Amino acid sequence: MAEAIFDFLKSTGFANMTLGQGAMLMVSFVFLYLAIRHEFEPLLLIPIAFGMLLANLPLAGLMAEPDAANPIGGLLYYRYQGDHLGIFPPLIFLGVGAMTD
Repeated sequence: MAEAIFDFLKSTGFANMTLGQGAMLMVSFVFLYLAIRHEFEPLLLIPIAFGMLLANLPLAGLMAEPDAANPIGGLLYYRYQGDHLGIFPPLIFLGVGAMTD
């Protein structure tokens, strides 16, 4: 039974997690805790923490660029394209400003 659990854990992405990814995941959990439990700027901390959580998942490929082997890129790659092209920042500031009024 223990060997089956060990084999399962080796097959997950968390077996390949680096120290930096683990630290960033912990920071994202702390941000989520502060935003939800203590209500420290939840309009800003929750999206930041969720983005940190997604970007640091081991072996998820969410930031992968499209290439010949993988013609469809990762989800966060396309999200970054909206940021790189200057589409999302004005929308975010407009939405946060409307929500705080």
